[in-house]
Amino acid sequence: MFSLKNFIKLALFGFIAGVIALLVIYISMRDELPSVESLEEVKWQTPMQIFTADGKLISQFGEKKRIPLSLDDMPQHLIDAILATEDERFYYHFGIDPIGLSRAIFGQIIGQNKGGGSTITMQVARNFFLTREQTYTRKIREIFISLHIETILTKDEILALYMNKIPLGHRSFGFGAAAQVYYGKEVHELTLAQAAVLAGLPKAPSTLNPIRSPERAKARRSIVLDRMLTTGKITRAQYNEANNAPITGKRHGAEIEVNAPYVAEMAHQEMLTRFGREEAYTGGYKVFLTVPSKLQLAAQNAVVKNLFSYDKRHGYRGPLQELRPIPDSLEVGQSLEVSPDTPLTEEEISETLASVKGFQSLIPAIVTQVSEQSATIIFKDLSQGEIPWEGMHWAREFISDYKQGPPPETTDDILKVGDMIFVRALFENQFELSQLPQVSSALVALNPDNGAILATVGGFSFKQSEFNRVTQAKRQVGSNIKPFIYSAALEKGMTLASLVNDAPINKWDRNSGVAWRPKNSPATYNGPIRIRRALAESKNVIAVRLLREVGLTNIIDHLSLFGFAPDELPRNESLALGSASLTPMEVATGFATFANGGFLVQPYLIDRIEDAFGNVLFNANPSMACDPCLVESKKTDNELLETEGEGASTSDNVKLPVPAVTSLPATRNNNADVTYLPQAERVISPQNAYLITEALNSAIWGADWSIKPGWQGTGFRGRTLKRRDIAGKTGTTNEAKDAWFSGFSRRMVATSWIGFDDPSRNLGQTISNRNLGKKQITGKEFGAKSAQPAWITFMENALEDLPVEPFEQPIDVVTVRIDKATGKLTNKTDKTTIFEYFKLGTEPTEFVSQDNSSEIFEDSTADDIF
Repeated sequence: MFSLKNFIKLALFGFIAGVIALLVIYISMRDELPSVESLEEVKWQTPMQIFTADGKLISQFGEKKRIPLSLDDMPQHLIDAILATEDERFYYHFGIDPIGLSRAIFGQIIGQNKGGGSTITMQVARNFFLTREQTYTRKIREIFISLHIETILTKDEILALYMNKIPLGHRSFGFGAAAQVYYGKEVHELTLAQAAVLAGLPKAPSTLNPIRSPERAKARRSIVLDRMLTTGKITRAQYNEANNAPITGKRHGAEIEVNAPYVAEMAHQEMLTRFGREEAYTGGYKVFLTVPSKLQLAAQNAVVKNLFSYDKRHGYRGPLQELRPIPDSLEVGQSLEVSPDTPLTEEEISETLASVKGFQSLIPAIVTQVSEQSATIIFKDLSQGEIPWEGMHWAREFISDYKQGPPPETTDDILKVGDMIFVRALFENQFELSQLPQVSSALVALNPDNGAILATVGGFSFKQSEFNRVTQAKRQVGSNIKPFIYSAALEKGMTLASLVNDAPINKWDRNSGVAWRPKNSPATYNGPIRIRRALAESKNVIAVRLLREVGLTNIIDHLSLFGFAPDELPRNESLALGSASLTPMEVATGFATFANGGFLVQPYLIDRIEDAFGNVLFNANPSMACDPCLVESKKTDNELLETEGEGASTSDNVKLPVPAVTSLPATRNNNADVTYLPQAERVISPQNAYLITEALNSAIWGADWSIKPGWQGTGFRGRTLKRRDIAGKTGTTNEAKDAWFSGFSRRMVATSWIGFDDPSRNLGQTISNRNLGKKQITGKEFGAKSAQPAWITFMENALEDLPVEPFEQPIDVVTVRIDKATGKLTNKTDKTTIFEYFKLGTEPTEFVSQDNSSEIFEDSTADDIF
C-alpha cells in the first residue's frame, strides 16, 4: 500500500528532478537566450511626425502607430483595468505567477481553458524577444527571460514596457496609440468604459476591437469591468454606468492639423535621405519645419483660388458623367427593371457618387432637378443642396484655350438632370458649380535672410498629382530673368538713368547665321528710355541690347552667382528674354539675393529634429545674409534667434518670418557676449542689389502719365496691397505657355507660377462674360493676369503681420535730381524731373542740354532707326 512517506519521497524526488531538468534546459538554452539588458534602453518603433514651425501636425509616416508614454502619463483607471484583466497579482510575483500557471497547467490536463497563465512580465518577454508560436520550448524560454527581466527592471518599468509595446489592432501598438486610433483621444481623456474596451484588447485585438465587432468588444468590456468590480477598483455604480455606455469606437487617423502634403513629402524625402527608410519610419522622429501654418494655409488658398479663377473664365467643360434619369421619389423595396431609361435607385446614386474622388473643396453630386435659374443636387449621403444662378452663371462653354461660348442665360444652357458634377460650398445648403482645373500652378515663399522655406505649394491637389512643381518642374522663366540681366548691366557700369534705345532690332546675327528680330510685348516702342523704366515696363529689346553690351559669357557668369547652373542656361541671346528653364524654388532663391542686399542663401525646410522623447538631435544652422554676422546674447521678446546649442535656430519663431539677425553696428558694448553666425556668400554688392530692387519697386509703383503715351509698371496690380515696401517682376514666355510673378518685401520673397503640365498647351485668352461684372480678367493670359493674382492673395495674408520696412539704402548710394528724358542732371523741379539713385561715382556730372543723342546706348554695331 502506497504510504504517505513514499508519496513525500516521490514528490521530493520529482521536485529535485524537475529542478535539475530545468537547470539542464537552462544551461542548454543559455547561449540562445536574448540579452534583456536592451530593455533598459528600449528604442520604440515609433512613426515619424512632421510639424509646422508652430507645432501643428502636418503628416505622419510609418507602418506602426505608437505614442510612447511613461506610466505617470497613463490614467489610473486604465492601469487598474489592465491589471485586473491581465495580471492581478503583478506586483506580488517574481515574473511567474505560480497560482495562475498551475491553474493553466491543470486546465490543460483536464481539457478545460483555465486561462493562459502568462503574467505581464511574460508577455513583455514574448513581445520583445519571442514569437507567438504555441510550443513548450517557447514557453520555457519565456519563463527564463521573464525571471531575468524581473532582476534588472522594476515592476513599474515592466508595466510601462507592456503598455507601450502590446499590439492592440489596426496597426496600433501601446495604449497611447490605441486611444488615438479607436477614440481620437489622449489616454488621459478616456472614460472608464473606453479604458475597459482597450484593456480587453490584448486577448485578441483583431477580433475584439470596437471597429470590427462592437458586439464582441462590448462583451469583452463587461468581463473587464467585472474583474475591476471584483478586485475593488470600481464601485457598483461605476460598473453600471460604464457597462451601459454605448460602444463608440471608430477609426481615427493621426490628428492632422494642417493638411499640407507637398510640404510633408519634401520633409519625408529629406528624412529618408538622412536616416534611411527603416530608421526614419520607426525612430519616432519629430520633424519641425520652417513653415508657419498661417503662411502655408495662405499659400494653398492663394494657389487654389487663382486656379479656380483661371479655370472659370475659360469656360465649363461639361459634366463628369451623364447618368440615367433620377427618380422623383422611391418606394422602399421597389423593384425596377434596369434599362437606359430606368431611374437610378437611391443605393445606385450613393454608390456611384462614393466611387468618385473629391479634390480639395470639390464635392461630387448629381443634378436631380433643373429650374430656370437654379438646380437641385444630391450627394452620396442622399442629402440635397441647391445651386443658385450666382453659383453657375460663369459656366459658358469651353471651346478651346482661346475661345469660349456665349454667356448662359438659363440653367438649361449649363446643366441637365442626371449630370454628375463637382460643386463647392458657398454657404449653408448653397453650392457653386465647379470643375477640376486642368491648368497647374505652384507657389513658394522664402525668408531672404536665411533661406528658410515659409510656404510651398506644388500644385492644385497632391491627391490629383504628387508631382511637386516647386522643386521638380523646370519651366521657361520669361521676363523673370530680366532683373538678373539688368544686374549684370549695372556691374558693367550702367546706371538706372542710362538711356537705352527701345526700338525694334533688325540685325544679322553672325553666330546663328539668321536675322533674329525680338519684339516687345505688346509691340510698342518708345525710343530712348531709362533703364529703370525699361525694367519696370519689361522691354524685351532692351534686355537683348543689354545682353549684347555685357556679353553672353559675362551674362551667364553673372547669372550663376544667383545659384543658376551655368550649363543649364542657353548660350544664345534668347537668354535675355527668359528661354532658360528653372524651377520656382530656383527663381525665388535668385530674387532673395535682391531682397537681402546681395547674399546667396540656401533654401532649407527642416528647422530641427527631435527623438521620441523630445531630445533635440538636429538644429538647422543656416548661413545668414548679414555682414558681419553677429548677435548679442541679450534677448528681447521680439528677438527670434537662439545662440545656444549647435547653432542659430528660428524654431521658436512661430508667428512671423522676420529677420533672425541683422548686421549690428560697429559701435556696441564691448563687454557684450557676442556670437558669430555662419555668413552666406555675398554674390553682388549691396549697391547693385538696392538699385535693382528700386527698379523692381517701379515695376509695381512706377508710372508717369505726364508724358504721352503714359506708362506704368507691368506689376501695377500689386498696388492693391497698399505697401510701398514691395518690389516684383512679371514673366511670360512665348505663346504664354508659362506665366510668373516673383516679388518680395525686405523679409519675404515669393514666386508664383502657372501653366499646363502639357507643354503643348498655352494659357490662351478670354473674352468678357457679361454675367460676371467689371472686375473679371479678360484678354491674353500673361504674368500679371495669370500668376500675379496668386502672389497678391498670398502676400495680403503674409504681410499683414510684417511692419512696413523700406529697403535700406546702402552706403555709397547717392540721390540726385535728373531729367527724365536724358538722365542728366537738372536744376528744374517740375514734372520733367525725378530723383534717382546712383552708386557713388556713377552719378551724372553733366547737366541736361538740347542734344543728348550721343548718350543713348543702342548697340555698338546696330544700324537701327535710333
